[in-house]
Amino acid sequence: MFARLHLRRRLSNWAVLLVALPLCGGVAVWGLGDPAGLADWAGNITGVAFRALDWLYMLLVTGLLVLAAWLAISRYGRVKLGREDDMPEFSLPSWLSMLFAAGMGVGLLFWGVAEPVLHFDGAPGAVPGTREAARHALTVTLFHWGFHAWAIYGMVALALAYFAFRRGSGYQPGAGLRAELHGRWVEGLAYIANVTAVVAIALGVAGSIAMGVFQLQRGLFVFAEVDPNSLTVSGYILAALVVAYCLPLVMPLDKGVKWLSNANMLLAVAIMLFLLLAGPTAFLMRGFVTAFGDYLTELARMSFQLFTFQDRDVAGWFQGWTLTYFFWWIAWAPFVGVFIARISRGRTIREFIVGVILVPTLFSILWFAVFGGFGLYEEMYGLGGVVAMVRHDVSIALFTLLERLPFAGLLNVAAMVLAFVFLVTSVVSAAYVLGLLSGPGSNPSWRSKLAWGMVLGVLGAAMIVAGNIQAVRALSVLGALPFAAIMVLQVVALLRALRADAATERIWEGLQ
Repeated sequence: MFARLHLRRRLSNWAVLLVALPLCGGVAVWGLGDPAGLADWAGNITGVAFRALDWLYMLLVTGLLVLAAWLAISRYGRVKLGREDDMPEFSLPSWLSMLFAAGMGVGLLFWGVAEPVLHFDGAPGAVPGTREAARHALTVTLFHWGFHAWAIYGMVALALAYFAFRRGSGYQPGAGLRAELHGRWVEGLAYIANVTAVVAIALGVAGSIAMGVFQLQRGLFVFAEVDPNSLTVSGYILAALVVAYCLPLVMPLDKGVKWLSNANMLLAVAIMLFLLLAGPTAFLMRGFVTAFGDYLTELARMSFQLFTFQDRDVAGWFQGWTLTYFFWWIAWAPFVGVFIARISRGRTIREFIVGVILVPTLFSILWFAVFGGFGLYEEMYGLGGVVAMVRHDVSIALFTLLERLPFAGLLNVAAMVLAFVFLVTSVVSAAYVLGLLSGPGSNPSWRSKLAWGMVLGVLGAAMIVAGNIQAVRALSVLGALPFAAIMVLQVVALLRALRADAATERIWEGLQ
């Protein structure tokens, strides 16, 4: 029976590859040949989903956060992801660094300054350009990057980890569906879940590649006056990125990604601390405390705020920011979920939820309070011009702001290195997960990872040719539309498994 199950998994994974790879290749070819047409199509599809189902997606994401909190404080929080004698494979600092670098590193660097400044100039709920708008801007930013985002990642990862480590069913998104749901339709649904996950991962990570290349190119413009809009320069940066991630792709996971993630976090914390100490320290720390309190106070209200009775411009802002972010996290959820699950054996559900949802959110609050707070300080009390700069080009915000600090040249080089290494880490992690989902075995071969690395590079090139952040974001969230339904089924399967195992006392052994 075990042999038949193993053979079925192998055949299913190869079938996923045969469908997902042509789909991703088709998107890449379309993007390179007709970038405007692809961007318009993606924008129309996501626009229809936003207008028709915004209420459903907000309820889904908020429900995931509430469920995660309940699991952490319930008796299920004591359940270990694995056997009772399993110990964590990675130390706590390495584990946190790896999940954080894979999940949000590129985005935090890209939007750390830009997003709070943009909300300061236009988010509904406060008069733009006022001190109250600055306070509100940080709260809105934290809502997009905080508990809700990590709850999406955490609940997908928890379902995968539970079935992988306690049922031995593998890391595929459809594994839990096969294990707990019944009927002739389940096998087909599990296959669709795996294909959808692969496509969502490829499109989501390719979008991050494009955003990272845009930011690196703007950094070179600030540092060395390189043409910020040249496709040739973009191509050189992308080629350097592909070359850089080839070596980690042929290394084992516990070496390549672990080393990169630890280096990422050390450099990111060093830059943040320098900005905190060299900038208006007291103002930034007051902003951190205030933003933390405002975020907790406003969390419940914002979780159900759909701007139903507001004008069309406000609804457009909500769709362009809040919904797009939530779709972005859903698009990344199969990748980050599988990766977090893979590195989390031996941790309890409570430890898992605290580590995956609470700790990264606290770091994000500090990050935006420092980077975004410095941008707001410069606009209101410093040299000014930050809003105009960000409105002109969001990619350039971080590097231009760093020019106002001591050792600006060194800071900009460090920021570019950090952005580059974050990109490498994300691609290496994604290629590992794609190889895991589309090939035989529980450890993909270096050939499989390298092949997916090339596919991600070509998809990233297609999005770079699309030419702007709005088009990239629309393309990147396409995979989230169908995967949201898969997430619901995964959570249902997890709850059924927990209840069934508790009824047979299988998960309570050794815990009494």
